[in-house]
Amino acid sequence: MKIRSEQPTYVGTDFMVRTDFWQRFRHASTQISGVNIHYVEGGAGPTLLLIPGWPQSWYAWRYVMPQLVDAGYRVIAVDPRGMGESDAPAGNYDLRTVATELHQFAEKIGLFDEGPIHVAGHDVGTWIAYAWAADWPADIRRVALLDALIPGVSAPRTDLPSDEANRRSWHFAFNQLDDLPQLLISGREQAFLTWLYKAKALQPWTITPEDIAVYARQLAAPGALQAVTGYYQSALSPEGVAANRRRAETPLNIPVLALGAERGVGDHIVKVLRALATDVQGDVILNAGHYLPEEAANRIADELIGFFGNQEE
Repeated sequence: MKIRSEQPTYVGTDFMVRTDFWQRFRHASTQISGVNIHYVEGGAGPTLLLIPGWPQSWYAWRYVMPQLVDAGYRVIAVDPRGMGESDAPAGNYDLRTVATELHQFAEKIGLFDEGPIHVAGHDVGTWIAYAWAADWPADIRRVALLDALIPGVSAPRTDLPSDEANRRSWHFAFNQLDDLPQLLISGREQAFLTWLYKAKALQPWTITPEDIAVYARQLAAPGALQAVTGYYQSALSPEGVAANRRRAETPLNIPVLALGAERGVGDHIVKVLRALATDVQGDVILNAGHYLPEEAANRIADELIGFFGNQEE
């Protein structure tokens, strides 16, 4: 298990120095059934919890978080098990387990004290947020789901993908393989992530070499690669697909915001979620690739504030 014994620091990153980020936010962690869950929080007001995706961490939301605090939210960006600075147990990355763990996390740190919370997820964070909303419907008031294909409910390809599509989605098959991702990526995390962000981003300069070094350090931690590939191996297994199809039988009965990227899944996520929920609004973010919280941070902040409500107005 990857265990973090001390608080991480990011004070050297240019954005955080310029914006006095750490004057507004703090690191924290709590244990859920023996697993240390790390999060970064700041602000006061209704709770808005942010969930990152592969191969990222809470840090993916760094540009959006201050804008949400300015809008009157208590903002919590969490690292689910196996991501970022949280522990990486050897197994149990099925969405039911992870969603239940976040339910317990939110309960333990008092997020439900004033009722259901708002949640936003991106990439694998969208998978987790959807499962959480479906499995624990009383927990979430509104949910925003960003640029992801949802296992079991997004239509699988039956043809060979185009070169452009392949550059965006090859990792679905790759991450399901045992051992090969660790064999090829270990010790090469910075080079791998540099290539990945250039391949999938339309605005790759928004993720600097300094930012990539943060993600590379997290991915290089003991157990991290096995953990993040575990999400794909679990969610795309026959059992994981069947679980999501069972979830789809009962549409979400809360407001849902679906946002796709122009160089990502596009309007596919909007179409899929309209079959999975009763109240869906959605859009495609133009001039952006898959990494929406970084490539289109201001637009994403505006969309989230518009959807969840500006508490300062």
